[in-house]
Parts: sequence; C-alpha cells; structure tokens
Amino acid sequence: MQFNFVSQKFNELDKTTKRLEMTAILKELFLEADEDLKMLVYLILGKVAPDFEGIEFGMGNKLIINALSSVSGKSEKEISGMFARTGDVGSVARDITAVKKQKSLASEELTVKYVFNSLRKLADTSGAGSVKEKESIYSDLILNGTPDDAMYITRVIAGKLRLGVSDATVLDALVEAFYEKTDKSSVETAYNFHPDLGYIAELLRDRKIDQIKKIGPEPLIPFKVMLAERLPDIDQILGKMSGEKAAFEFKYDGLRAGIHKLGDRVRIFSRGNEDTTSQFPDIVENLKKTFRAESVILDGEAVPYNPETGELYPFQMVSQRRGRKYDLDEMKETVPVVVFLFDILYLNGESLVSKPYLERRRTLESLFEENDSFKMARSVVSDDPGEIEKFFEDSIEHGCEGVVAKNVGPESVYRAGSRGWLWIKFKRDYQAELWDALDLVVVGAFHGHGRRKGTYGALLMASYNKEKDVFETVCKLGTGFTDEVLFSLPDKFSGLAQDRKPPNLECELEPDVWIYPEKVMEIVGAEITLSPVHTCAFSMVKEGSGLALRFPRFNGRWRDDKSPTDATTTNEVLEMYKNQSSKNK
Repeated sequence: MQFNFVSQKFNELDKTTKRLEMTAILKELFLEADEDLKMLVYLILGKVAPDFEGIEFGMGNKLIINALSSVSGKSEKEISGMFARTGDVGSVARDITAVKKQKSLASEELTVKYVFNSLRKLADTSGAGSVKEKESIYSDLILNGTPDDAMYITRVIAGKLRLGVSDATVLDALVEAFYEKTDKSSVETAYNFHPDLGYIAELLRDRKIDQIKKIGPEPLIPFKVMLAERLPDIDQILGKMSGEKAAFEFKYDGLRAGIHKLGDRVRIFSRGNEDTTSQFPDIVENLKKTFRAESVILDGEAVPYNPETGELYPFQMVSQRRGRKYDLDEMKETVPVVVFLFDILYLNGESLVSKPYLERRRTLESLFEENDSFKMARSVVSDDPGEIEKFFEDSIEHGCEGVVAKNVGPESVYRAGSRGWLWIKFKRDYQAELWDALDLVVVGAFHGHGRRKGTYGALLMASYNKEKDVFETVCKLGTGFTDEVLFSLPDKFSGLAQDRKPPNLECELEPDVWIYPEKVMEIVGAEITLSPVHTCAFSMVKEGSGLALRFPRFNGRWRDDKSPTDATTTNEVLEMYKNQSSKNK
C-alpha cells in the first residue's frame, strides 16, 4: 500500500468529527491494506508497537528541527520561528518539503511497509552516533514522500498525530471490515485481555474467530482492569447485588497494579497498560520469594506506607516513583510500597476469570503468606448496613478512600475493561457536598486576567462518552490551584495546545486555547445540575440541556495513572445526577 494513499485518508479523518464517517474511512483503509494491515493499524494510532512494549522514538522537536534545517537549507532559528507560530512541527515539515531544495540520495518508494520499518528502526536506534542516524532516517522519509506524507510522519514521531481516532473507533472499523457487527462483544473481550490492536486486526482479517474467542489472560501481557460503578449509599448498593450479601473491600489510594509472573520473569503494568516494572524493583524481588507458582496474574493496588507502623501514605507519594530511571534504591527506602491484592486472574496455566469472586479470593488467600510487600485487601462479606457502615468508617480511619462492594453470586466473574454493577465503589468526600470526586479531562483553557494574567484563569473540563467515543464538557474549572500549579499550567499543556477544536470533542463553548484530550484531573464539586451550555449527556435529562458540575474545585490530584478514556464517563455523571435527585426528594 502506498503511504500517500494513507496520507489522503488521514486528511479526510482530520476534517471530520463524526465517528461514523471516521469508521467508514478506516474500514476502507483496512480493506485495502492486505499484508500491511498490522503496520497500518499501529501507524493510525501513531505507534509502531502496542503501548505495553514501551517503544519511544526518542526524537523530540529539537532534533526534528535540526533535520529540517539540514534538508531545507533554512536556519534552525527560522524553522523554530515557524514552529512557534503554528505549534505543529508536522505542518512545518509539510511546508518545508513542499519547496525542498534537495532530494534523497536513496530513491525508495514510500510504502506503508517502508515507512513502518524506517520508523521502527528509528525507534530502535540508540547509543553512540544515534542522533545522526535518527536524523538520517527521518530525512530520508520526508524527502521521499509528498508534503502531506512528511507532515503525518513528523507528527507520528513527535507523538502528535491526533486524528481523533481512538482504539474503540479502530476496533469498530476492524469489526465492520472483517467480522459481524452483531458479535462485537467477543472482539472487545479479546482486546481487553490482549490490548494489541495490530494482533487483533490480523486475527480478524484471517477470519480466526475461534482463536479470538479463546483469548483470555496471558502472563506478561497486560489486561484492561475491571472497573467499578459508584453509588452514594449502602442500601442502594445492596439493592444492586443479586444475592443477599456482598463482599466489601477497603478501597486503597494507590496505583493499580497488574502483576505477572512467568517462571523467573516478572512484569508490572499500570491501569493504562504502561510497563512500570522498573519502578518497583522491591516488589519484583519479593514477588519471586512470596509466590512460588510457575505462572500467576494478580490484580492489586500499590500503596506507599510506613513498614513500622503500618500507616498508609497519600497516593502522591507512590506517584513519585512513576517515570523514574534513577535513585530507585533511595526511593525504596524513602517511599516503601505494599501491594494490597484483591484478585487473581491466572494460575499455573489456567484462567480463573470465569470463576466466581469468592472462589478466586480463596485461591489467592491460599497462595501466599502476608509480608511487608504483599497483603490481602481487607474484606468483609455482609448484608448488614450497620456492619458495612462500621467497616466503611474503619476504611477511612486507615487512610483509604472508602470501600468497593463486590457481587458474590455465580455471575461474579472478572470482566476485563468492564465497568458494571458487579463492583460498586462507595466513597465520601467530606470537603464537598457531592459524594464523590470526578476524574475529568482538560479540553480547553481560558486566559487569565488581573492576578492571573500570563497564565490560564480557568480550564474547560470534560467527561468521556464511551458509546459515542467523544468527550463532552462538564464545567469550567478555576479554583483549587496553588499559585505554583496555576502558573505552571501553560507549560504543562504547551504540547497539547492547539488552535482548533479536537475532533473527538463535543463543545458549545469557545475557549481561548483548545487542549487535546490527554490530561486527567480529579475534581470535586457541590452538585450536578442542568446546563444549557455544557454537552455532557445533552438532552438525555431535559431537551436542550446537558449536565454540569456546580462549584468545581481541583483537589490537587493529577490522575497520570489514567488515560483520557479512563476518565469519568457521561453515564457515570448521569447516574450521579439521578441518585442526587432521588436523595433530595
């Protein structure tokens, strides 16, 4: 497949915000791709491998500008000025190659395969001389293609392709191209246990449906963690459970950890499927001592704590380990971590996800003895509201966020990537009238005035509508910031700021700066109200009105452990509004 054909389709994707149109464009691409399908899927997502492989191009804007200077004869200062004006290094590459002054010595045809292999080589290049080698590979690519090819290749390398195409949209298009739309759920389940769209794409293309339906948890391959719904009181929670009783577990305030062991190999993944193994050498070491099983997959929460007193520390402390490459030995001493385990998905070659919850928990309890690194999440099985309330208060006393209720009936399987009523979280924020915080995505910013001149005065926040695969605005956020955080906002969002509305955003407001949906913040507020200007759940409660968070306030917690599609969903906001309304009657 010619890469220029892909670039033309990228132009079409860039011009639409409608998911059905995006799906149709992608479907056409996939049907034409043949043997290039896997590579094409990765490129559409701006990657050369699934996220959990952790492959990065290692070529920032400065190196790209250096290479553009070399191929164009323009000074780095001139090109930097072009970049400063547009904020898009891809369009700078397009404009420069449209009038390029030299041609590549190697006249290769720019095919999808050639582009993919070149980008993979660029990502794999490291060590002495790697800078020049990366610039050479990049220059060869942009000089052999069209200006649009250069633009999209550059955006991929810079990590800013931003076509508004999510994994969910790609999955929809693959199902429409190669399978039956009526049986999409089996493909979604496979993807949730094996989140590699290139791999899933090839199975669909080759009509290996039986193989897709057999996909389950696999050691060393991350899975999409099971998620909980939320309700404001214990009676409502018990009413949602199929049996007379439910299990209630402490809801620990840490980093979700999917822990895998296969022989002597151990990998730890975040809830967003990022490989965080290197950040927890102490957990890796102690896992091998604690769990003698040949293969196991565990689900738990890594929490910072004081080993001498057992006191649990705030989430922000364990987040200090994220992304660190150095000083980890020191971090092991200053930020000790314990993993509270609450589920097991796989043991010695057997998947356990179809077993009921209590059976899985008993299996997990029998597998190890608690120590400083691994403990069972505290739990009680009950249908007594008084006992449950006491257990909840106990969780708060121990530094937890609240409790998670879990169905204990025969249907209590582990549903990867699913948010449903099998698990329900119960939290209280005592500093806000609303009974739970929302994890919202930044999608825009408004310039500050007066004391806030020179920074942003407010941020536009959105929920995620999973059914429509779009973000919908919920509030303007202007309170809860320290001065330090407030004046750091322009820098924090500089790589995400753009001059037009993101294609996957539904919005009636016009911020001064659009922000590509990527950063998630934890927000508290007074209540959910009807709004004529916000698009969350628009016309679902009242015709012509959406839902908004009243008196929103940032509680200081950046949810770097969550991807934008892990944010609070539109359905969750709608459910909160309904529960709030019923309580006030």
